[in-house]
Amino acid sequence: MRLALYQPDIPQNTGTILRMAACLAMPVDIIRPAGFDLSDRALRRSLMDYAEHLDLTRHDSWEAFQSARGANGGRLIALTTQAAANYTDFAYQPTDILLLGRESAGLPDDVHAACDARVKIPMASGTRSLNVAVAAAMVTGEALRQVGGFSG
Repeated sequence: MRLALYQPDIPQNTGTILRMAACLAMPVDIIRPAGFDLSDRALRRSLMDYAEHLDLTRHDSWEAFQSARGANGGRLIALTTQAAANYTDFAYQPTDILLLGRESAGLPDDVHAACDARVKIPMASGTRSLNVAVAAAMVTGEALRQVGGFSG
């Protein structure tokens, strides 16, 4: 199982997600452009000693990510408020890629269309969305629980 971040624009959220991924031994794909510096130096500074535990792949574009995904297989599962299925009702597979959108804009229509499935976190009426790092943690936890992916 992998996480993919589509054009992240808030470095603190990305740092939180990357640290979680390092702790869970979960590979991460970052799809550029990002709204901040994604250099090794910048990531090492923000991740401190967790950087050495992170399996990170950077893709220069959506097309580059899709090309790499095609070579590796795996369903693309969008975490979105525009889904019908609740994340706890979805049957995850070990090869799934959990895709998170931009904090400011979510996922564009063409990216939504390319996904194999979409899941949402049910929320109270009148609320819009959760912080992307919180959403990533909730869905990742459920997905790993289902596939027996916790290593510790």
